[in-house]
This record gives sequence, C-alpha cells and structure tokens, in this order.
Amino acid sequence: MTEILLIRHGETAWNAIRRLQGHLDIPLNAEGLRQAAALARAIAGEEIDAVFASDLMRARQTAQAIAAPRGMTVQLDRGLRERCYGAFEGMLYADIGKRYPDAYAAWKARDIDARFPAGVHVAETMREFSHRTVSTILRIAGSGRHRKIAIVCHGGVLECAYRAALEMDFDQARDFDIFNASINRFESDGGRLHLLHWGDVAHLESLDVGALDELVK
Repeated sequence: MTEILLIRHGETAWNAIRRLQGHLDIPLNAEGLRQAAALARAIAGEEIDAVFASDLMRARQTAQAIAAPRGMTVQLDRGLRERCYGAFEGMLYADIGKRYPDAYAAWKARDIDARFPAGVHVAETMREFSHRTVSTILRIAGSGRHRKIAIVCHGGVLECAYRAALEMDFDQARDFDIFNASINRFESDGGRLHLLHWGDVAHLESLDVGALDELVK
C-alpha cells in the first residue's frame, strides 16, 4: 500500500474573494505562501518518497515548499488539475447565477453530466472530472515505486477523492470541509482509495508570520 498525503494548495487572492479559478493559473497570495511554509514545516519529519502536483501555479508553489527543503523535484501532472468550469472561470461565485441561471441551477443540483458554457477553456462535466482526477491519483499511487507520497492539488480533486474512498455519490450534498493547505491522508494499492484522516489544519492555527518569513522567501 502507498500512503498518500493529499494536500490542497494554499490560499490565493481569488480564493479570498470567492472568484472561481478552475484552469486559470492564479498564484498563491501572501497568506497562501505562509500556509505552504507552515505545511512544509508540519510534515518535515515525515519520510516522503516523492512530491507530485497539479501543473497550475498555486499547486506548484505549495508543492515546492514541501519538496525544496528535501532536495526533491516536484513531479507535475496535468491530470491533477482543478475541474475546468468553462465560462464560469474568472467570475465571482455571486455573479455566476445571474449571468448563467440555467447552468448555475444544474451546478447547484449536482448534475454530474452538466457541461457549462465554454469560456477560455471547454468545461468538463463532474463525471469527466472525477474520472480524470481519481484515475490519476490511483495511477501515481499504483506505480509501486513509493511507500509515501505527497500530492498537492485542488479542492475539487479532494472532493472527488473523498467521495471515491467513501463510495459517496455526487447527488449527496457535501457535508465535509475542504481547507486550503490541509493534509488529508489516504492509502491505496492502485485499485482504490482508502481514507485514513481528513482535514488536518492544526499547523495553520497559530501561524507566526515573523517565524515563517524566511521560509516563504
């Protein structure tokens, strides 16, 4: 079995104002950099064999905070990207329903096969997104080369992994939180995911800005 530390990236400026990112490439803000540094410090004593990440900047930066002190290279995989939301991307959540009322209603109804209007990118359905992300995690974990890995990805990817591990359908409302820079522990033999622990953010509860300044430079 491979143990997986499945980690959501740190905060971005768009997270802070609830602007939908999707495949748009937004960097961490100052708070996100501090979160990434605190995360790296929290797991510094764990033996991690490899660090993987989505190729989007917010995940890469978070993963680099983990990999750099270990002298490791972050292995990027586009299969770990957030869901593509098409025309929704770049919009404030509060404005999506006003601009696209029918598509927004389908989103809120958790229609797994709804495809939103195209924008800069062509949107994915939730079914396509879940298949892409879960199969990517299983492929990485099933390589047989690592005992413990860190995978830095996105909130939507974490939701898909959680539901896959608990065999929870998407028509069930999400009743679990997904935190920036959270540590979520799974294990897998490449066949399926098993959830060990969810939503560890203890390392963020007392962020000491001064103590972390050197780590985020």
